[in-house]
Amino acid sequence: MFLYNNINNYDFMVKTALLYNPKIREYSFGKGHPFTSERFEIFLKFIKKKLPNFKSFFGEITPPTTSSKDLELFHVKEYIEIMVKASKGTILPNIFKYTTVDNLDPETGYLPEGIEEAARMVVGSSILAGELVLKGKPSTRAKLGAGLVPHRNKVSGTGFKKAISLGGGLHHAKSEKGEGFCIYNDVVICAKKLLKEGVNKILILDTDAHAGNGTSEAFWEDNRVLFIDIHQDPRTLYPGTGFLEEIGKGKGEGFTVNIPLPMGASDDAYQYVFEKIIFPLAEEFRPKIIIRNGGSDPYFNDGLTNLGLTIDGFKMIGENVRKLADKVSQGKEVDLIASGYNKEILPFAWAALIAGLLNLNIELKDPDKSLAPSKNSGLEETKEIVEELKKILRNYWRCFQ
Repeated sequence: MFLYNNINNYDFMVKTALLYNPKIREYSFGKGHPFTSERFEIFLKFIKKKLPNFKSFFGEITPPTTSSKDLELFHVKEYIEIMVKASKGTILPNIFKYTTVDNLDPETGYLPEGIEEAARMVVGSSILAGELVLKGKPSTRAKLGAGLVPHRNKVSGTGFKKAISLGGGLHHAKSEKGEGFCIYNDVVICAKKLLKEGVNKILILDTDAHAGNGTSEAFWEDNRVLFIDIHQDPRTLYPGTGFLEEIGKGKGEGFTVNIPLPMGASDDAYQYVFEKIIFPLAEEFRPKIIIRNGGSDPYFNDGLTNLGLTIDGFKMIGENVRKLADKVSQGKEVDLIASGYNKEILPFAWAALIAGLLNLNIELKDPDKSLAPSKNSGLEETKEIVEELKKILRNYWRCFQ
């Protein structure tokens, strides 16, 4: 059950936006595919049942779609046009130039009908999440939940400092090709919109079990974005990128930081990485806004991955992100959540991430606790990885010299 505090803290209550558009349910790759959209309804039903005062904690916002102009901040026009056609049932003989097979319905072999429009909704939601955190209030295009208005902090006069976008975090999509269940890269587009608004320092923290190869590509030569990616050893998991030596190029050299963890790496290994790598880097970089993406797939019994996080470990990630934001970005943080392939575990892990992020005292029974690895699983190997990474980064960051 949830045990929560701060319920009378007005400052706490008005600064968390929860973004979800029901049309995102169309972002589904069909029966038999690991990524199906009922995950969002499962989670919302779960958290609303467990948290009776849900509307006191969250300002619910239905985000708008996004334009091709915004998509073109990262994706090439030709790719967008192909996705529009393919999603409307057009048979394209050269489709594999633009997408990998894992982005197609396994039963039909085609891009699912309507999924491109849903992908735009995901991007629109993540863009709005960034806008909320930057400006403290939504645009007029957003539909506000009944409990949202006026939602303005009585003390500071500001609105939202944190925004959670359900469906966000599609970090594998590249500028010219979709892959890894990702059509448009909302993480990249959210960050690029913020850069366009004058935010000159952004930290993207990717805690998904898979390396964010699309996000890495986007900011490979950009020193305005510090991209820290903690993921499973790429020798053992798709997409096969995200090695220690991949650190960026040109102006961006040293601003891509990959932390590949051994299979089975559990809670203590993650905590060690936060303490020894993530906190020192963020404190030196001093981002204006933090964007974190990732769902429940680092869970030890996820089904598609081989890491070792427990439900407590997800809460720990949320807590660390909150503390980091409080330290370096005035609490400003965008959270993008979509991944996870064990549907029984997914709502527990997502709720734990959010509970840690929002400083809720929460107790969630881990359904698979008896199968969990030890808390320090993978810790010794992680320590070796951290030392090797420090040696690589010491030429770029004072904190490691």
